[in-house]
Amino acid sequence: MSWLPVPAPASSLPDTTRATIGSDSTLRAQCPGYTRVRVEQVLFVGNAKTKERILRAELDFREGDSLSVNNLGKRLEANRRRIYNLQLFHEVALQMVCRDGSITVLFGMQERWYTFPVPIFSLADRNFRSWANRPDRWRRVDYGIHLTRNNFRGRNEQLIANLQLGFNRKYELFYEAPGYGRRRRLGLGLAASYYQSRALDYATVQDRLVNYRAENGFALQRQYFLAGLRWRHTVQRLSAFDVSYHHEHVALEVTQLNPNYYLGSNRRDYLDFTLSTTLNQRNTFAYPLTGRFVQLMASQRVFLRSGSPSITTLYGTYARYLSLGHGFYYSVGVQARARFAQRIAYPDNHAFGYESLVRGYDAYVIDGRYYGLARQGLSYRLLDLGRLRLHGIANPKVNSIPLVFYLNTFTDAGYVLGRAAVAERFQNQLPNQLLASAGIGLHLVTYYDWVFTAEYTLNGRGETGFFFRTSFPI
Repeated sequence: MSWLPVPAPASSLPDTTRATIGSDSTLRAQCPGYTRVRVEQVLFVGNAKTKERILRAELDFREGDSLSVNNLGKRLEANRRRIYNLQLFHEVALQMVCRDGSITVLFGMQERWYTFPVPIFSLADRNFRSWANRPDRWRRVDYGIHLTRNNFRGRNEQLIANLQLGFNRKYELFYEAPGYGRRRRLGLGLAASYYQSRALDYATVQDRLVNYRAENGFALQRQYFLAGLRWRHTVQRLSAFDVSYHHEHVALEVTQLNPNYYLGSNRRDYLDFTLSTTLNQRNTFAYPLTGRFVQLMASQRVFLRSGSPSITTLYGTYARYLSLGHGFYYSVGVQARARFAQRIAYPDNHAFGYESLVRGYDAYVIDGRYYGLARQGLSYRLLDLGRLRLHGIANPKVNSIPLVFYLNTFTDAGYVLGRAAVAERFQNQLPNQLLASAGIGLHLVTYYDWVFTAEYTLNGRGETGFFFRTSFPI
C-alpha cells in the first residue's frame, strides 16, 4: 500500500516520558465530515519474533469495527500503550491514515533483546571483611548462572532458570504464559524450586535479624512446586489462582535457639491457595508518571502436619500517579496486610524489612501480623540526555541507551501491629509505633525497564543514610 506512510522514527525520549500521540482535532482533520470511521486494516511492523496474535489480543478494536472520531486519538494511544507495556519492545510508534471514512492503523515497534544470562557470584558472609577473615573463605562463595528468556516462542511466555552452586545451592525453574487461545485470555504459571542454605535468620532481637550459620550440613532446606491459572483481559487486567506445595526443613539447632521458629518442630509441609487480581492502568509499568495501580490478594495456608493452624492472609495496594505540568509529577501509594491465625510461626510473622519497607529503616526488621504503609513522592524531570549511541555496535536492540534523570522528594509512614509481649521479650521497639521518614533521591530511567535510584533518607529515629535501589519506589 504505497499511500501508507512509514512510521515516524522512534522518539529520542524513553516511552515513559512521551506525550500522547495524535489529537482528536488532528484526526478529525484527516477525516473531515465523519463522526464515525470504519477500521479497514490494523498492521504491525517490526515484530520479527513476536506473533501478531499476541499484539492483536491487547487491542479493544478490530477490522470492521466502527469507532467514534471524538475520542479516537485517546483510544488509539491507550492501545499503543498496552502494546508497549507488554515490555517486549523498546518503543512502539503509531500511525493512522483515513480514506473516505475508513482508517488504517499501523503500529511500528523495535523489539528488545530477549535472552539474558547473568552470572551469579556472591560471598556467603555478611560483608567482605567478614568473609576475608575466615580461613575457609574460598569455600564460602556462591556461583552459578541466572537465565531469563522473555518472549519465548514469540508468544510473550517467560522462562527463568537459576543454577547456583557453592556454599548455598539453588535449583529453580519458572514458566509463565500470560494467555492461550485466540483471545489470549487463559494462561498458565508453573514453578519448581529446591534451595539449600547454610545460614538462616532465626529470630528478631532489638529490631535486627539474628543469624545461625551451620558449619556442617545446611541450616535450611526448602522445596516447592507451583501451578496456577491466569485470567487475562489485557496487559492491564489480570487475575490469577495459584496452588503450591511447600516442604521446609531446618537444622535442629534452629529449633533449640528459637522453639517458635516452626512452632516446636524442625520441619513443615503445607499448601498455599492464592487468589489475586491486578488492575494496572499506569502509563508505563517500569517508571509510571500517570495512571493508577490496584492489586488485591487473598490466600489460605493449610498445613499438612498437626500442630500448625491454618493462616488466612488478606493484602491490598493502591497507587495513583499524576502529572502536575512543567516536568513535575506526583505519586502516592498505600498498602495493607492482615494475617489471621490462632498461632503463627516466626517466618510467617515478618512485616517490614522485606518486600515492604518504610524507607530509611533498611537496617531493621519489624514483625507483626498486621501492617499499613503510605508513601508519597514529588518528582521533577531534571535531565533528559535522549539516546546515547554506542558506535561500533550494529544491533539496534542494544546500540542506543535512553537516559532520563528525575529529582525526587518523598515521605513514608508505616505502622506494624505486633504482640506487645513478644516485642518486649526480644527487646523490639519498632512494632506498635508510627514509623516515618523523608528524603531526597535521584532516579535514572533507562532501557529494558531498568530504574536505578540513589536516596538520602532521614528516619523517625534521627538516623540518616544513603540507599541504592533498582525499582520505582511507589
